[in-house]
Amino acid sequence: MTANRPFPKTLQLVHRLEFGGAELLAERFAKRFGGGGRVVVACLDGEGPLAERLRTSGMAVADLSRQPGAVDFACVRRLRNLIAAEKIELVHAHQTTPFFCALLARGLFRSRPRILFTEHGRFFPDRGSRKRALLQRLLLGRDDLVVAVGESVKQAVVKYEGIPANRVQVVYNGIPVAASDAFDFDRAAARRELGVPERAFVVIQVARLDATKNHRLALEAFRQLAADFPSALLLLVGDGPERARLESAAVELQLSAKMKFLGSRSDVRRLLSAADVAILTSLSEGIPLSLIEAMAAGLPVVATSVGGVPEVVEHGVTGLLVPSENPSALSDALRSLANDSELRTRLGNSGRKRAIEEFDEERMFAEYAEMLGARLP
Repeated sequence: MTANRPFPKTLQLVHRLEFGGAELLAERFAKRFGGGGRVVVACLDGEGPLAERLRTSGMAVADLSRQPGAVDFACVRRLRNLIAAEKIELVHAHQTTPFFCALLARGLFRSRPRILFTEHGRFFPDRGSRKRALLQRLLLGRDDLVVAVGESVKQAVVKYEGIPANRVQVVYNGIPVAASDAFDFDRAAARRELGVPERAFVVIQVARLDATKNHRLALEAFRQLAADFPSALLLLVGDGPERARLESAAVELQLSAKMKFLGSRSDVRRLLSAADVAILTSLSEGIPLSLIEAMAAGLPVVATSVGGVPEVVEHGVTGLLVPSENPSALSDALRSLANDSELRTRLGNSGRKRAIEEFDEERMFAEYAEMLGARLP
């Protein structure tokens, strides 16, 4: 397959443009390949906060207004009409439902437009649908592409979506880590702006406030840690449906004075510079961008050993892995880092090296372009 032709005119199809890993990657794809109106973005379930940022960058964003229920065929028709009106050559569907909608919109004529399905992660607990899997196998075209962001995600796609293993390629998520030296933030200034004492031991978690991210584990482990380290502080970056519940839990656990809910932020790298350790307490994960960003910033990380996390974090080398739903194990890992600045430095340096070598977005973009037989713009 030649790589001399231009990148196809693409529709980036997502659920909603939230500050999540799949959505941020869709935004980066749109900006990387969207010159000259070559990319349109469509949302199934409302636009979300990233929509205006994309429009400011010159991208067209469409809301397909999907209604609740098994299949919204009116939404499928709107998607089909958008594909035709924009002369779309490639639909890049992020996650399973957008992929299924794209297949239905194209129908049995399986050659145009080509569909690229990227699966970023799985629901917890993971369940498949035999009917959906059969339809997907029927509607998947010979030239369509299926990408999983990690080996564990690939296994789930094969098991639950009925797609043969030889049709699923693994392309790791990436962020602009090669340029991260340009983000040399002033740690002391960042702490002052956040009202964080200079000598505090700061733990940060960047994740949507969703049940799958299991922030309750972070709060329970942090309560144990704070008993030994009264100056410890927990920063939660992100927003979502669990916020009110977590704020109540913070009061219940008497942590209100020892933690800050910072909400959705566009300055995550600056916030990371104020921290000593980054954590991720998820019940299920694909290849989490938040861990890669923390590693690129030189922070040691502690994460639950679920999904694709062990593909990102090498235990004892680039960070520490703990069992899921075990607050004592998480607290012990944080305590070991709080007591050992040399360990923090060693893990942070190794993590940054791994992020640069394995998870740079230019490598990711090049792999996608090669799959499509197109040249990078």
